[in-house]
Parts: sequence; C-alpha cells; structure tokens
Amino acid sequence: MIKCVKGDLFSCPQTDSLAHCISEDCRMGAGIAVLFKKKFGGVQELLDQQKKTGEVAVLQREDRYIYYLITKKKVSHKPTYENMRKSLEAMKTHCLNNGVTDISMPRIGCGLDRLDWNKVSAILGEVFEDTDIKITVYTL
Repeated sequence: MIKCVKGDLFSCPQTDSLAHCISEDCRMGAGIAVLFKKKFGGVQELLDQQKKTGEVAVLQREDRYIYYLITKKKVSHKPTYENMRKSLEAMKTHCLNNGVTDISMPRIGCGLDRLDWNKVSAILGEVFEDTDIKITVYTL
C-alpha cells in the first residue's frame, strides 16, 4: 500500500496526485516546496482557500490534484505528528470524495521539518489502511 522508491518525485506518472507539507502562510521558500511552487504556481489560489493547520489545501492541475498538507502555522515553526495526522486525514477525505487512487509524495515532514520518517510512515499507514489508495514515496 505504501511503496518507497528512489528517484525524482516529479517523474511519477502524470495520473498520480502529489502531496507535500507547507505552512499556513504558503511561503514555500525552501526545500521541495520551492519546486512545487515553480511547477504548479497557484499560491494566491492556495491562500484564498484559507486553510488552517491540520487541514489540506488543494490545487487541480490537468487531471490530478496537488495536495498541500498544512502542518504548521508559520514557516519557522515545526510540525507536530498530531497536525501531520490531521492533514493526512483531510487529504484522505478529499481523495475518497474525488476518486483519487494514487498519490506520490516525498518523505513528508522529514526534510527541513525534521520529523522522524518511521513515525510519519506509521501515521500514513494508519490513516490510509482502510482505503485502496496507493501511496508512492520518493527519495533521491
């Protein structure tokens, strides 16, 4: 159900939805978020959704969704595992309501935010265990 692969996240199938973590202020000034901002734009569109920590903002690009997990209030803050879980639950709800079957993501919250991947992947597994959604996690 969760598959880890080595490679560039943006080389995933064009049909996969994508997910990564951001702060409420949608800064996206460091890490993989910079690439998401460059590739998909839509910062104002995200801000207009006025999502709070523990929620998910969503952009639609062609036939797929780009999920922005809001895991902290400010860019300088660090996320909690609890907020990560809440954001993932919100993403799961959107996936189930919109027929999403495949999501590709980096090791969310484990780069600049320094969460423990073993804990994050366990939460990911728990949140999505009762679904048929396939998650592919990319590492370089």
